[in-house]
Amino acid sequence: MKERNLFSAIKAVSAGALVVCAAASVFSQTASTTYRGARQDPFTKYKPRLVRKVDKRPMPVPVPPIQARIDGYKAQKLAAMNLQQSAPKPTTALTLSEVQVIGIFRTPRGYAAMVEATPIKLSYVVYPGERFYDGMLVAIEENRLVFRRQTRWTDGHTDVAVETKPLRQPNAVADSLTEQRTASAAGNATPAPASSEGKSEVNAFIEALKALAASANAQQQQQQSQGEPSNGKP
Repeated sequence: MKERNLFSAIKAVSAGALVVCAAASVFSQTASTTYRGARQDPFTKYKPRLVRKVDKRPMPVPVPPIQARIDGYKAQKLAAMNLQQSAPKPTTALTLSEVQVIGIFRTPRGYAAMVEATPIKLSYVVYPGERFYDGMLVAIEENRLVFRRQTRWTDGHTDVAVETKPLRQPNAVADSLTEQRTASAAGNATPAPASSEGKSEVNAFIEALKALAASANAQQQQQQSQGEPSNGKP
């Protein structure tokens, strides 16, 4: 009896296995309805894809446009005012290439200079230590300004170099405007001579004034000597 039950169980398992194999074969023979195109034409010659080399050499960090720098300066000024701190100078938004020296003069603090921001046509009085977007004013001489330029690179390092800017060449119209701006900004400051020609003209003018004063004194003494009474007895 046990042998019959075992034989019937084996037959049932074998029949189930045959059904599963038949279903798998039928599923594998079903045609696929999705089309997958070939990556390339099999009848063309294989060409390897070109890989562009990326230049990883460090480059100078590009300078933002002037308007973006002005907006950044306004945001820094507002933040400093909210914190009750000293606001940054407007020159921090200007690059050294955008600055033109239009006047140099003496003040109680020493030499000062008036520079013009060429993109916005505004003038500022600066002293040694004034900071700019890419540098700092180190010294002011009689006819030039000395800057320390900083160049930032994409790899993080910074190059430092010395740069000088001469005083702008004299111009009749520009000089008259500069003198007005300098007088309003510096009060009674004494302008520094701009060149050797300016010095010679000033010296000649001073000598002429001295000569006129000497002649006037001589005439006054002669008139006084003629008008005075004689001290001798009659």
